[in-house]
Amino acid sequence: MNTRLSRAWLAGGFAAVLVATVLGVAVGAVSLPPQRVFLELVNHIPGVHIDSGLSEREAAIVWRIRFPRVVLALLVGSMLSISGAAYQGAFRNPLVDPYLLGSAAGAGLGATLAIVAGATGAPLPIAAFVGALAAVAMTYVLGASADRGRSTASLVLAGVAVTSFLTAVQTYVQLRNSDVIREVYSWILGRLVTSDWHDVAVLTPYVVASSVTLWLHRRQLDVLAVGDDEAATLGVSVQRTRIVVVVAATLGTAAAVSVSGLIAFVGIIVPHTIRLLAGRSYRTVLPLSLLFGAAFLVLADLVARTLISPAELPIGVVTAFFGAPFFLLVLRTSRIRP
Repeated sequence: MNTRLSRAWLAGGFAAVLVATVLGVAVGAVSLPPQRVFLELVNHIPGVHIDSGLSEREAAIVWRIRFPRVVLALLVGSMLSISGAAYQGAFRNPLVDPYLLGSAAGAGLGATLAIVAGATGAPLPIAAFVGALAAVAMTYVLGASADRGRSTASLVLAGVAVTSFLTAVQTYVQLRNSDVIREVYSWILGRLVTSDWHDVAVLTPYVVASSVTLWLHRRQLDVLAVGDDEAATLGVSVQRTRIVVVVAATLGTAAAVSVSGLIAFVGIIVPHTIRLLAGRSYRTVLPLSLLFGAAFLVLADLVARTLISPAELPIGVVTAFFGAPFFLLVLRTSRIRP
């Protein structure tokens, strides 16, 4: 029974990604028939030759404009979701997210400094990436100075302190450079407007490496759920596992936010919803978070770019606006196990 349920959820995850991808490519200022978009995507599978019926102009819209953005949304959504699930397992708290240790504040400060300096294009995501990694490194240093065992409590408190400090610095920089506030907030609220195949190529190695590393530690995350002392008696190196998981999740998160901005809520709503509906084992939570997180962000981006077309909503606003009520509905209708 459990095996069948897992297979059903896995099939549902792949179906959600497929449907979200086709809709994300088909819907826009120029509407394209979803069935033809599906055939056009299938036609690019090696060994498959199908006439999609799209004109040369429509095919160009698919491959040069919409599909890169959809793929980027898939990568960012999957990375934020699986990182959130990993953080929740490492800290034994289903309500933490990938920004817990200060990566969001660091990325925000790095991007703000880059914007103030007049940087555009490649330097902006690099600055955000470096800022996120620097913030998490600061958190670990502070946590280690307070507790050599690097307990979860000391790391969380250090993360709160680093986040508050970096946010204050970012606010000060914005006040001293009020002319860039709008651009900074546009980045902070998340955007996939300028996505292209270069962004996809930059992000993909981080997503693959981080996801594989987290997947390889799925059993250790299950064991950590019983507590550090119990996990140690079962042969798990608690500190090593937590460090590897946090580093992998942080690298992936930093890479994701560097190209998309700070998209809130994905890293907490998707894995926790999976946990409520499909089961608590990380052998289930991690792959389903990867799939449904990818589909969720593609659909959120679709709403963001069509709801007030030709203008666009920040994607972070959409994920919070639609995600929060859905999450509350799941909490209300699901049986929460102690």
